[in-house]
Order: sequence, then C-alpha cells, then structure tokens
Amino acid sequence: MKKILLLVVLLVTTIVNAQTDAVKKHNGETLQGKVLRNEEYTITFVYDGEEAENVISKYAIEKIVYGKSGRVEEMTDKIVVSSEDDWEKVVILEDKAYIAGLKKVDELRGKTSLINYHSGNTGDRKAEKKLKMAAAKEGCPFVLMTSDKSTVGANSNALGGSQNIKKGIGYKY
Repeated sequence: MKKILLLVVLLVTTIVNAQTDAVKKHNGETLQGKVLRNEEYTITFVYDGEEAENVISKYAIEKIVYGKSGRVEEMTDKIVVSSEDDWEKVVILEDKAYIAGLKKVDELRGKTSLINYHSGNTGDRKAEKKLKMAAAKEGCPFVLMTSDKSTVGANSNALGGSQNIKKGIGYKY
C-alpha cells in the first residue's frame, strides 16, 4: 500500500512540474512558475503558488523552458565584462523595465573635458565611451542612462567649446 501511495505522489508531482515553466537566469538562478507574457524586452512571470505578477528583463534571462510543451526558448547571450578593455560590450539601457532582475552596482559618469573642440556628435560619442569604460571597470555589462547633458558654444565655456556629460547606474547579473 505504501508503494502505491508513493507512486501516486511521484506521478502527481511529475505532472504538476511538467506544467511549470522554468526561467533560467544568467546568474545561475532558476525560477519556477508560469510565463504569462513574453514581450520585446521583458517577460511577465508568476511564481508557483502565487498570484503576483513579476516583470523580468530579457537581459537577465538565458532561456525559458516551457513545462507544458517542453519547448526551449533562448532569450539573450550572457555579456561578460571582465576589464575596462571590454567597454564596447557594455549595453546602454534607457528604460527602467530593462533592468528588472539585474543587480544595481554603482552610479557612473562619462564626460568630455571642459575645454574641447568636438562637434556635438563626436563629443556625445566620447562621453558615451567614457561612461561605458567606467561601467566596464566596475564589471557592469549594463548601464541605465539617468542623465544626458550637452552644453554648446557660449553656454559651456569662455572658449566657445562644448561639454557632454552622461550619467548612469551600472548593473550586473
């Protein structure tokens, strides 16, 4: 009798787990529950036994294994930033939804010097490069842009140059 009861419990557990979706994150964590919506940059997910909806950025997710069908959907490749030399891998994010599921590290800044003769476009690119380099130095593959300022001509300095300042918050998996 005990063997039959154990077999029934195992069978029910297997059936219930087969209905559960598994969200595998880049940090090694696996979330069990149900994927409700799969949007362009985020997924909406409900944990097993809960009703609260959670939004998770696809940047934090490696893949989803759907329990009902067994289908595996690859989300994003993991971005590995190990030194300042990897600054080109850093992704600038402009929407707070894209950081859901990532861990905040630090505030970062990239700026051009006060006296420079860059055009608006080259100064902007240089400030963005410096911001990405600051993120890479901290090991952050993502930066949420919080401020993007440019001063041009008479408003910036006595020599008529321009200055670009970009601020953001670095995030890791």
